[in-house]
Order: sequence, then C-alpha cells, then structure tokens
Amino acid sequence: MSAVLSTFGIDWRLLLINAVNFGVLMLALWYFLYGPITTMLEERRQKVVKGVEDAQAAAVKLAEIEGSRKEVLAHAGKEADAIVAEARAAALQKEHDILAAGEARAGQALKEAAAQALELKTQAIEESKQEVAKLIVLGMQKAMNK
Repeated sequence: MSAVLSTFGIDWRLLLINAVNFGVLMLALWYFLYGPITTMLEERRQKVVKGVEDAQAAAVKLAEIEGSRKEVLAHAGKEADAIVAEARAAALQKEHDILAAGEARAGQALKEAAAQALELKTQAIEESKQEVAKLIVLGMQKAMNK
C-alpha cells in the first residue's frame, strides 16, 4: 500500500496531518459558526411562528370586535329610534296642549271683548240718556222762556 501511495506521490503523514487539520477546522466551524447560526435561525423561526399565531389571534379578535361593533350599532339604532318616537309623541302632546291653551286664551279674549263691548254699549246708552235728558231740559227752558 505504501508503494501505491508513493507512486501517486502521497505522503501518508501529510495526509494524516491534513485530516487532523480538517477535523479541527470542522469542529471549530461547527462550534463557532454552525451552532450559533442554527440557534439564531431557530429563534427567528420561533419569532415568525409567534408572529403568525399573533396575527391569527388578532384576526379572530378583530372579527369578534366587528361583531360586537355591529351589535352595539344595531342597539344604538334601536335606542335612537325609540328616543325619536318618544320625542315625536311628546311633541305631538305638547302641540295639543299648546293648541288647547291657545283656544282657551282665544275664548277668554272673546269673552272679555264681549264684556267690554257690552260695558261700552251700556255706557254709551247711559251717556245718550243723559244727553237726551239735558236736551229735553234745555228745550223746555227755551219753551218756557218764550
């Protein structure tokens, strides 16, 4: 075997030293590069997995919030409709109350106007009677003086 090696120009001692050097270099690279790189890649993979899980959880939470928001909006719409209906009913009642009060005031004003007209009529008749009486007295005085 040494004849075959010497024929090809291979020194077995040099081959052994190169094999040991290669082994040491492989161990050093494994320890200083491959191990930290695989650790870093594993951490990065875990971060990516956690990010994907968080994104899925956020999507589920967003869907829940959307459903909740729709429920709240529907409930708020119903409450708004109820409040508007109550306001319309209150406004209608207020309108009837105001109309009734206005009609009552108008009726009262008509009664007061009629009473005042009657009083003025009575006063005018009384003044007319006094004027007629004065005229009669003056007419009689003139008739007596002639």
